[in-house]
Amino acid sequence: MENINNVTEFILLGLSQNKKIKNLCFLLFLFCYMAIWMGNILIMISITCSQLRDQPMYFFLNYLALSDLCYTSTVTPKLITDLLAERNVISYNNCMAQLFTMHFFGGIEVFILTVMAYDRYVAICKPLHYTSIMSRQRCNALVTACCAGAFLHSFVQCLLTVNLPFCGPNEIDHYFCDVYPLLKLACTDTHTVGILVVANSGMMGLVTFVVLMLSYFLILWTIRAYPAESRSKALSTCSSHLMVVVLFFVPVLFIYIRPATTSPVDKVFALFYTIIAPMFNPLIYTLRNVEMKNALRKVWCQKPLWIGKHFI
Repeated sequence: MENINNVTEFILLGLSQNKKIKNLCFLLFLFCYMAIWMGNILIMISITCSQLRDQPMYFFLNYLALSDLCYTSTVTPKLITDLLAERNVISYNNCMAQLFTMHFFGGIEVFILTVMAYDRYVAICKPLHYTSIMSRQRCNALVTACCAGAFLHSFVQCLLTVNLPFCGPNEIDHYFCDVYPLLKLACTDTHTVGILVVANSGMMGLVTFVVLMLSYFLILWTIRAYPAESRSKALSTCSSHLMVVVLFFVPVLFIYIRPATTSPVDKVFALFYTIIAPMFNPLIYTLRNVEMKNALRKVWCQKPLWIGKHFI
């Protein structure tokens, strides 16, 4: 059967049709987006301009901050501008581009978080071999693998969607283009495609989450015999990462691990992994991390002294 696609644009119904709620959300999400940029740029500059850049943990954190910026920027600017518009429209091509980039950068974030858990596992469970295992060459290879895996995931996700026929209606009950709302609009039976989407997104999220939890189980099992001071330091380092993982993965799994259906509450959960998590990540990593706080002080709190025309 030949695919018929009469739809050239989609209408995004957004979070609410109430004008007062939309104005309030505009101010809230504008503040969140500015905080995301400020927080993540602060982390990236602080790591790059300090000795932390040589440590694998902060090497990956730098890439996590960058992926946060790219990921939230695929959705949030459009959401903010749409909150002021009377009619929220996105072209078919832009919708597919948003779908691809969102899953690409989201996939990078998922894999980077998993790699960071592996880094903590090696540092705590195999400390004598940490330097050789987590060499800079290995770290670069892991980041490259994260990008390749995210591209493959996003390409498959987009391929499953772009081949669907859309002949009307064209109203997406969401604030961005995602697979499940688009499946609902397709003019064909999407049962098989829905299973493939769950296998692609849901299982990827579930498997990586299980790997993450297994890493932390092994870490907790290893540090049980550590002295109290060493155990406290290890738990402090891991707790920040674990908070980020829970904040990001729980809403993602809620939406993508179930059968391909949509629910009004999906938009609320989507806010957590598209806006809330990227905003809180810098706070979690800076407020609960002594090394990060020290790097921030050294980079941003130094006062150059003048002697003649030269800095010291």
